[in-house]
Amino acid sequence: MESTNGFRTTQSADGPATILAIGTANPSNVIDQSAYPDFYFRVTNSEHLQDLKAKFRRICEKAAIKKRHLYLTEEILRENPSLLAPMAPSFDARQEIVVTAVPELAKEAAAKAIKEWGRPKSDITHLVFCSASGVDMPGSDLQLLKLLGLPMSVSRVMLYNVGCHAGGTALRVAKDLAENNRGARVLAVCSEITVLSYRGPDAAHMESLIVQALFGDGAAALVVGADPVEGVERPIFEVASASQVMLPESAEAVGGHLREVGLTFHLKSQLPAIIASNIEQSLAAALAPLGLSDWNQLFWVVHPGGRAILDQVEARLELHKDRLGATRHVLSEYGNMQSATVLFILDEMRKRSAAAGQATTGEGLDWGVLLGFGPGLSIETVVLHSVQI
Repeated sequence: MESTNGFRTTQSADGPATILAIGTANPSNVIDQSAYPDFYFRVTNSEHLQDLKAKFRRICEKAAIKKRHLYLTEEILRENPSLLAPMAPSFDARQEIVVTAVPELAKEAAAKAIKEWGRPKSDITHLVFCSASGVDMPGSDLQLLKLLGLPMSVSRVMLYNVGCHAGGTALRVAKDLAENNRGARVLAVCSEITVLSYRGPDAAHMESLIVQALFGDGAAALVVGADPVEGVERPIFEVASASQVMLPESAEAVGGHLREVGLTFHLKSQLPAIIASNIEQSLAAALAPLGLSDWNQLFWVVHPGGRAILDQVEARLELHKDRLGATRHVLSEYGNMQSATVLFILDEMRKRSAAAGQATTGEGLDWGVLLGFGPGLSIETVVLHSVQI
């Protein structure tokens, strides 16, 4: 037993997991939100549904989104008409697109993160890959490994169909791997493409209209490791703790189902209120060691599932308007990119902090929190410590 304990001690890192690099990527196809209702109803041959189009336009206008990036172009849609019908069997056509597109977009983000990290890519020891698109075996994790030219000895974890909170999940898993494997360098990647859920309008499926108005495509990657090499690696954030909780009796609030028609979502109107009414309990448990009583002493990275969620969280926690500035900016510029979104916000926050000449990567503040919300209803809470710029 003593020898086993000694072995375990040598395998653990000395310090906490640290985010050492961030990379992001989006498809080149950019969608102007103000013009999207006209495009969407034209390309889906639904111009005759004028009342539904008016409702969709209102959803788009209220979303607080200026633009999004979508992998699907008009040309691709013309070549795949089954994607346009509201509920036509189309899984095979969708799958054929995403099994290639998801790892390719992930490669772009991961390559940027590895370049910023500054060490040889052969020093990557673990890969955590997260996506709600392209279920396949072997999966996108192995495809990415090959695309990047990483060693086949890299230990892989594939997270499929976890949901919008999965950016927090991926970071939580990366933290555990980095802290329990001395010298480990974990590449954590989230790549999301909405091909599985794209479909034409249908009055019987109003939830789908919300999805078409909110979701965008993007990939983000982190390099995570403990005990940074001085003079070689440049820490961005330290990961102090990571936890997950599922809210009781909330399973029907949000969810997704993979079917012959692709991926369908159900979203209850009470979702923002459910999150807001439970958020303080999750925060109190995660932040108890810090002894903070004023939430405005923290920087905030909040998954923007929609404008209403941000508004209600902000109101419940009595946050200053600027506290969700980075979050609202990412929502405006990219929409809801599911698991990748919170990683985009981390990148936006550290860039804003540097541009403003602030002392730390957390907008001048020492401590902050990353929140992910998704099916379950699950809340991921990651406590972060910023570093000196």
